[in-house]
Amino acid sequence: MNKQIIFNLPVQDLDKSKAFFAALGFSFNAQYSGEGAAYMNIVDGHIHAMLMTEAFFASFIDKPVIRATEGNEVIICLSCESREELDSLIAKASAAGARIPHPPEDHGFMYDQGFEDLDGHLWNLVWIAPEA
Repeated sequence: MNKQIIFNLPVQDLDKSKAFFAALGFSFNAQYSGEGAAYMNIVDGHIHAMLMTEAFFASFIDKPVIRATEGNEVIICLSCESREELDSLIAKASAAGARIPHPPEDHGFMYDQGFEDLDGHLWNLVWIAPEA
């Protein structure tokens, strides 16, 4: 089996979060999902997120669950194959209810922009020129 990245995110409303990420084009694997969590495929076979209700998430830790709307510790960064893919994902995220905290940054060799999902988690999208 290939090594994969799977990260867990606490969410307030699992159904709303699933609808939000489905609008961005991410799919879900019902085999690994249930009432308290949804297994989201970001890059098939490589990158996944487990969206977990706050109560289910809390069952794995011995500290309080901190809502990302109150503070952030991590920015999830995903690479895109083109500027157009990045712009398309930002447009989809915005249409699905994301907050867009800043305009795109164009450095010539690199182009990036981010969004804040419904639960306040920060996502950054980046395109890097192949020759860079």
